[in-house]
Amino acid sequence: MRVLSGIQPTGRPHWGNYFGAITQYIALQKADQAFYFIANLHALTTIRDRDKLSQLTLDAAIDLLALGLDPEQATLFVQSDVPEVSELCWLLMTGAPMGLLERCHAYKDKKAKGLAAGVGLFSYPVLQSADILAYDSDTVPVGEDQVQHIEVCRDIAGSFNHQFGEVFVLPKAKVLDHTARVPGIDGEKMSKSYNNTLAVFESAKVQRKQIMRIPTDSRPLEDPKPPEGDVLYQLYSLVASDEDREQMAETYRRGNFGYGEVKKLLAAAAEAFFVEARERREQWASHPEDVRDVLAHGAAKARAKASAVLQRAQEACGIKGW
Repeated sequence: MRVLSGIQPTGRPHWGNYFGAITQYIALQKADQAFYFIANLHALTTIRDRDKLSQLTLDAAIDLLALGLDPEQATLFVQSDVPEVSELCWLLMTGAPMGLLERCHAYKDKKAKGLAAGVGLFSYPVLQSADILAYDSDTVPVGEDQVQHIEVCRDIAGSFNHQFGEVFVLPKAKVLDHTARVPGIDGEKMSKSYNNTLAVFESAKVQRKQIMRIPTDSRPLEDPKPPEGDVLYQLYSLVASDEDREQMAETYRRGNFGYGEVKKLLAAAAEAFFVEARERREQWASHPEDVRDVLAHGAAKARAKASAVLQRAQEACGIKGW
């Protein structure tokens, strides 16, 4: 199994990113071969500030390393450091149907809202397809909202294969565990778009203040409360041990407790849960040259594979080896 996934450097990771996706990426790195990249070319569709994009790209790499990505097991690199992917993207674009791209969610949703949509956003799924196909990836871990892009990739690759021979491996989506849905501090799905996140690497003091401000219902203290569906309990379940989680559930069902007590326990559990990752982040951040070495090594490995795939595609369609 060869796993491929990209993470856009558009902001610091929050609990939703970590529990909803990154933990599963880390688990998959042990399966066989895993390629993980910082998708800075994709980020250009939204970030138009050079210094900001550069810093966020480095931060994304540091965050992944701190959260458990092991460069001895997985290949970590920056998307733009593998120019073969951009070349492959053009080969795919020459046969990508307009109608297929017009139906893709990101472009379609932006147009529906009357917002300007550039060519980069329109062709985003083709570059994403090149990202996947360049490494002969057969498994792509994605959220349910990204499954469409894997289907687009399969369509584009299948069409190329039909015209020029069996060049590309057709990937399959590995839908990330739906049970890992993480509620935001307002009860909705945690998302930067909703401004309801808890950042993984926020200071314990700031995060405690955020947690203490989470709104709760107005039931009397003595009333039992079902833990299922309660935002505080759901967040606590993510960072607490099995034993502590069960004790909290019993407290909810018994009643005679205050939400302030739960919030304090949640803040303490979160601080303990992420303490090692925060320490690792400080170590990596204090040695950015080591991070760049990891990325350079990863890019060299990724380029070796992408070059072979690109040459295969170029020869198949007649622009090389004629």
